[in-house]
Parts: sequence; structure tokens; C-alpha cells
Amino acid sequence: MTTHTEYTDGEICRTDLQSSDVESAKAFYAAVFGWHYNDLPAPDGRSCHQAFLGDDLVAVLAPQNPQQRSAGVPGQWNVHFASSDAGDLAAGLVDAGGRLEFGPEPVGGTGVLVLFAPPGGGTTGAWQAGSHIGAALSGEPGSLAWAELLTPEPQTAVGFFQQLFGHDVTEYPQDDGGRYTTLMVNGAEVAGVAGVPADAVGTLKPGWQVYFGVSSVAEAVAAAVAAGGTVLIEPDEVEEAGTIATLADPQGGVFSVLEV
Repeated sequence: MTTHTEYTDGEICRTDLQSSDVESAKAFYAAVFGWHYNDLPAPDGRSCHQAFLGDDLVAVLAPQNPQQRSAGVPGQWNVHFASSDAGDLAAGLVDAGGRLEFGPEPVGGTGVLVLFAPPGGGTTGAWQAGSHIGAALSGEPGSLAWAELLTPEPQTAVGFFQQLFGHDVTEYPQDDGGRYTTLMVNGAEVAGVAGVPADAVGTLKPGWQVYFGVSSVAEAVAAAVAAGGTVLIEPDEVEEAGTIATLADPQGGVFSVLEV
């Protein structure tokens, strides 16, 4: 278990879900992870919903924007890296090979948000903390345990994040001849970057995949199915990672569960 009172640049500091039916999503994730919520009105009339385990903030659920809703896109989990200067980060995106999608935009007094895409795609957030640092808990059942970017350009994406945040990296050779790369801050692995696994093509799409910790993958899968979710990849023992399953919530938001 890791509790957080601040984040270093380049660490994943928060994760959020954009959903077409937030009330349904709240009920689903409460059934799977035991989350409870604090509902906050937003300036545009929509509300965001902070998800808690006990007193600790672990995620945010929010409605899709009008463009996503009109296009009928499925729910999407997003990850955000900590940044001490969102404006400076946004200014350096193009030179690093990325694309600015939104911001920098102050979010009340809570922080400043930037959304961008690395080479190969995969919407990514950067968050400059104000009164809100991000998640207070990680690595515990019901909280974010890992995140990885699946991309058609993994090595280019790795170089992009290194230029943007100064990440160190560790590379792990894969049986299919590819490499799984982890981004590191102060000697700790904070995220992974890889191509879509050959056995998951057609099931997993390029973009960020989030992993939430659970005490039992079997129990989490059963709870998700009972709450209306779908099993995309059955529970499996993954070398050096443990037991993992990949699921979709009733609005199509894809996430994985990992025994911790």
C-alpha cells in the first residue's frame, strides 16, 4: 500500500473514467471495489464524482463530453502524470513529438489540466496540482495498481515520455521478440509501454490500460459479471505480475484487475 501527499513530476497521480452513464458506472464500481462517492458540480453544469476507499480518494468518474456522447464512444479510463508546470509541458509537446489536445486549463483552484497524445496516439493527461494532488492511495485493493500504454509505436512513445518527463527506463524482452518498457521515477517503475500483445489484438485497443488492485481476481470477476460487466480476458497467471483479468463495465470502459 502507498499513500500519497504529493507527487513527483512523471509519476501517475490520478485516473478518471469518462462514462456515458455515470450513475450506472458508480453503482458498478461500488459493487466491484466498494467505492463510495463525493459528487461535485462542475462549472459547465455536469458533475464529477470522486471515488473513495474509506477516507482516501482513489479515482474520479465523470460524464463524457458532448463530442464523445454524440459519437457513441464507449467509456474510457484515462491516466494523468504529475507536472509541476503544465504550461511549460504543453509548450514542449510538439518538439517532443506529441500533440496537444486540450489545455492548459485551470480547474477551479484544484489544479491545471493538459490532455495530449504521444506518438502513436493514446490520450494522456498531465496534472499540475493545486488543492487537489490526485489519488491519495495506490497499490491497495480497490485502488490503481498499474497502468500501461499500448501503442503501435512503443519505442517512439518511450522516447517521447523521456523527453517530456525525464523518465529512466527498464526493458524486458518478450517471448514474441518485442519489448515491454517501464517508465521510472527515482528508481521506481511508474508505468509500462508496449505494443498490443498478439493474443489480445481485437480485444484490447491501443491506448492506456489501467489495472486496479484486488485481493482476489476470481471474486472481483464474479462481482463485475453480477453487476453487468463483461469478461474480455479470463483470469490468467502472468509471470512477474501475478493473476490478472481484463473486464469491461456496462458502458464499455475497459480495465484490468490485479491481485495485490
